[in-house]
This record gives sequence, structure tokens and C-alpha cells, in this order.
Amino acid sequence: MSGQADVKSIDTLAFVKAALASFAHEAGQALGEVELEGRRGVEYVTMERAAHWKTEVRRAGDAVNKAIKDLEHCRAFKKVGDNTPSCVEEKKNLDKARKRLEYAEQKEAAVRRWKPVVEQQFRETCVRLVHFREVIDVNCPKAMAVLERMLKALDAYREMQGPAAGGSGGGSGAAASMARPADQAPAVAQGAAAVQPPAVAPAPTVTDGPRAAEPTAGSTRPATPGEAQG
Repeated sequence: MSGQADVKSIDTLAFVKAALASFAHEAGQALGEVELEGRRGVEYVTMERAAHWKTEVRRAGDAVNKAIKDLEHCRAFKKVGDNTPSCVEEKKNLDKARKRLEYAEQKEAAVRRWKPVVEQQFRETCVRLVHFREVIDVNCPKAMAVLERMLKALDAYREMQGPAAGGSGGGSGAAASMARPADQAPAVAQGAAAVQPPAVAPAPTVTDGPRAAEPTAGSTRPATPGEAQG
């Protein structure tokens, strides 16, 4: 693997850090709400429903006893001669009270059966929630700290590379400007040679006759006839 980091945008790391912080906050609140609602559900089953059906069993039992007494009273006091009263209404009330008692006893037994199961499941759920809370309370801050170190390192690197890049750009520009005349010298010379006008031959000098040699220093010239006579 390459040891270089391919970072496209520093702002993306800051966005990820903010999103991670928001996730940790919202997830912590959600875990608290889940735990609270779960505890309420357990209390509803194991306490409220247990107390409710216990009370209903007692009321249904009292209703059965009352219906039995009403039926006995009907049979004893409504008897006419040898005719036994039917007591239809009292029998119906007794059957209804017995069915209500049976239903309440079934519900009470169901609450007693499911109470340990619900409590066990809630304990296991709380263990899982504790593990998830450790991820939120420990791992998320660690990840945010890593992102913060990365952001600081990238900012420091960017600040360090800014002046260095400017200086190296100026130096390279100066070197290029300095190297450019040397590279262009042969081209300039060739261009100058190409535009140089052709050499013009010197015009020949026209003389009427042979030129007399000019006397040099220290030489004697012959005297003229006038000088000789004088």
C-alpha cells in the first residue's frame, strides 16, 4: 500500500466529524428512550397486569359465591308446593360468573408464566444496549478525536505547503527565465544570420595614372630646378 493519503476535500472530514457527533447524541437519546419504554413494558406485565388479574380473580370468585347464594335462595323461597322453581335467571348469572372466574384465573396463570420470561428477555436486551452504549460513549469520541487530529495535521500541512509552494514557484520561474536566453541564443543567432544583408563588394577606385609614391619620413626627395639654381 502507498504511504500517501489521497485527500480530496478537508471539509468532508469536518462534515463526517459533525455527523458522527450528531449520531452519538441522537443514538444516546434513543437508547435511553428504548430502555425506559422497555422497563415500562416489563412493569406493565409483571406488576400492573399481575395485580389487575389477581383483583379480577377475587372479584370473579365473589361473584360466583353471590350467584350460588342467589340460586339457593331461589330454590328455597320460591318453591310452591311440590313444584321446584326453575330459577333460570339465577342459573344464567351463576354460569356467567363461573366463566368470568375461569377467564380471570387463566389470565393470572398466563401472567405468572410469562413474568420470568419477560424479565429475562429485558435483562438480555439491557446487556446488548450496554454494549451499544459503549460504542457510542467510547468509540465515537475516539473516532472524533482521530478525525480532529487528521484535520489539524492537514491544516498544518496546507499552511506549510502554501509558502513553500509560492517560493518554489518563484524559484522555478526565475530559473526558467534565467535559462531561457541561453536556450534561445542559438535561435537568435540563426535568426540574425538569416536577416543579415548580403555583403557588398567594395567599389573599384579609378585612377588617372600611376600614383607617385609618397615620401616617407627620413627620405630625401630630389631638388627642383628652382631650388638647385638658388
